[in-house]
Amino acid sequence: MSDRVREVAASLHEVRTRIEEACRAAHRSDNVTLLVVTKTFPASDVEILAGLGVTEVGENRDQEAKAKWAEVTDVPMRWHMIGQVQRNKAASIARWADVVESVDRLALVEPLSRGAVQADRVLEVLIQVNLDPEQRPERGGIAAADAQELAEAVAAASGLRVGGVMGVAPGPADGADPKTAFALLEQVHALIRADHPDARVVSAGMSGDLEIAISHGATQVRVGGAILGSRPLVQ
Repeated sequence: MSDRVREVAASLHEVRTRIEEACRAAHRSDNVTLLVVTKTFPASDVEILAGLGVTEVGENRDQEAKAKWAEVTDVPMRWHMIGQVQRNKAASIARWADVVESVDRLALVEPLSRGAVQADRVLEVLIQVNLDPEQRPERGGIAAADAQELAEAVAAASGLRVGGVMGVAPGPADGADPKTAFALLEQVHALIRADHPDARVVSAGMSGDLEIAISHGATQVRVGGAILGSRPLVQ
């Protein structure tokens, strides 16, 4: 076993233990999926993660992700796009991503649908909800009040299906309470799932707040640096 495998295995064990303890504290018996964020890390780390039982990885940039995906097409892994989606990249993303978690506007539905149909795939879509109390657009995410309309558009589009919701809670520096943010996401999810029963995913929580997210119904948490270490510089 290489040093890198030992390093990742130890960190992965720590994060999995945190998830298990958070589920116990929240009196939850269901499983919470761990999505490992692999942006800027090499394809070899994806192979290591697969060998350690990880089944979901997340990427932020289309160009980097599709090149990495092409290197390890034989690895049994589900690929998630978790970064903001540019409309002109949507069709490209639909070719490699199994899940697009950052759909936050109607303008993305048609190009994602077109790309999925061209690739003969069905793409899972999460509606990204803006959880910032000031609704700053640079954070990404649709306003909570508009999330159901977007979900309806996704559900009506060929090659797409509504998988659930995603959100990023404001950090302590923003003076906001993550509990309030995750509670809002939980409410939006309940409204969407009332019309789309298969939209089971609540992607919420990262290394600093995954326990709070799990206490508010997160079914998936997104963790990168706490497992893979400091991010290498992108060339």
